[in-house]
Amino acid sequence: MLAALGVVVAVLSGCGGAQPAGSAAASGKAPAGVSAPASLGPEKAKLSVALPSDTGGTIPTRVGQDGGYFAKYGLEVDVQIVAAATAAQGLTSGSIDIYHGGTTPISASLAGADLIYFASPVDRSTLMLVAKRGISTFEQLRGKTVGTTTPGAFGELAMRATAKKYGMEIGKDVTLVYHPHSTASLASFLTGNTDALIAPVTYSSQALAKGATLVVDYYKEGLRIVGPALSSSRAFYKQNPTTIRAFLMGYLDALKRSIDDPAFTKATLGKYAKVTDQAQLDGDYEDGLKIWNRDIRVQPVAIQNALDGLGTPEAKAADVNRFYDNAIVDQVMRDYGAKLFPSDAKS
Repeated sequence: MLAALGVVVAVLSGCGGAQPAGSAAASGKAPAGVSAPASLGPEKAKLSVALPSDTGGTIPTRVGQDGGYFAKYGLEVDVQIVAAATAAQGLTSGSIDIYHGGTTPISASLAGADLIYFASPVDRSTLMLVAKRGISTFEQLRGKTVGTTTPGAFGELAMRATAKKYGMEIGKDVTLVYHPHSTASLASFLTGNTDALIAPVTYSSQALAKGATLVVDYYKEGLRIVGPALSSSRAFYKQNPTTIRAFLMGYLDALKRSIDDPAFTKATLGKYAKVTDQAQLDGDYEDGLKIWNRDIRVQPVAIQNALDGLGTPEAKAADVNRFYDNAIVDQVMRDYGAKLFPSDAKS
């Protein structure tokens, strides 16, 4: 089964710098009002962490890297950008310890790997479904075409979830037209090659400004699809509980810094994403601010929605509980996360 892993997940993909003057300390100190715990003595001090890309959704990991928040807990974290298939294979072989990405662990596990999510920093989306004039409801898309990005990405999963809600079927009642990225799918929609477009707010808002109609705002709808979430092999998770705990605490510190210090966070995003346009950085930051979970425990419904979106016989038969383990993050949220985000952490 693993031989097919690269093929299965290749299409299923799913953010550092000098500190500005006056910004919050990032030299290994805990955020204001929170005392750093004693050394946790991680089982593995050097970690390889993979991201699918540097975006607003993943930027707290980069803040943790550059801000010294992982180092505070005795971790040396090497962050690298890798393709989804590479991440799945790396987690399985042990060359990658942690993946901060989307639905890749699900598809890889369905193909025979043994990967799990152990925290969910993001499980919401700023996707919007917009359509040409005259189409204002999802039912009116019957027989129409919708532009999206690559097969298996969040756009397709969201469309499949909504189609199921209305008793419709993607591929039969609605045709998806795939594009390499959102810029291409927006261009296709604006030139009349598709009847509708599903894309993040950065792109869908441009269509709305040119007269498109909003059909579904997935952020307001509250649709949850896991990712970019934190995953590892089940073996790594079981063998390195203190390392996982240390990483999660460092991530939470970095998340608080990301929220409290927009200037540092945007500078970090610009550094790694190689973006200099301030308007784009502002927009990406605001998108991240909306979707970052303060309570990073995995929500089973976010995995179930991904399984439903895949729609394969294996996905339909899968038990959602096999794809995640909240044991460590539960403890971290109770003992530490609740101090950082008291209004968001559950007991």
